Amino acid sequence: MEYDNNLINPDWAKHGYIQVYTGNGKGKTTASLGLAMRALGRCWKVLIIMFTKGGNDYGELNSFRNLSPEISQNLTIVQAGLDRIVYASNKNENDIKEIQKGWAFAKKAVQNDEYNLIILDEANIAIDLGLIDADEVAEVLKSKPEEMEIVLTGRNAHPKIIEIAHLVSKIEPVKHYWDTGISARKGIEY
Repeated sequence: MEYDNNLINPDWAKHGYIQVYTGNGKGKTTASLGLAMRALGRCWKVLIIMFTKGGNDYGELNSFRNLSPEISQNLTIVQAGLDRIVYASNKNENDIKEIQKGWAFAKKAVQNDEYNLIILDEANIAIDLGLIDADEVAEVLKSKPEEMEIVLTGRNAHPKIIEIAHLVSKIEPVKHYWDTGISARKGIEY
């Protein structure tokens, strides 16, 4: 299908959207980090908040630490989690404190219009576990600056978040080597 460029709103490229990457398949964080690299390559200011993820043993953190000074000056990474995986069965007060600090940082960044792209990695999980309030997240997203792009990743995206998103990708597994007993591998899963 061909498009008549005269009919397309010239401001579409300046408008920021809300994207959600959810589902039980592998690749949600990976997709968002690819988007971060693309945005950084266009001199965008990028904020990545990693909810439920602490510690330094992530390949993406190693890569981001080694970006050129010109690129890294546009990148902020906030880890809002302890050095472990959070489940409903093991969440505790320290998890709540870390995730709430990350959420406070995110809200301030949105309100102050400090970034072109904000990635809320595993925010869907934090919402699903009751560590961030879905209604509050929805209100912040609705009030985002017009040109700001925001991405939320993680399983179990809340229906209220899906409803206000402009793009929702549900990544579902067809086949996964974990099902055969293969563990998470450095450089691939982390």
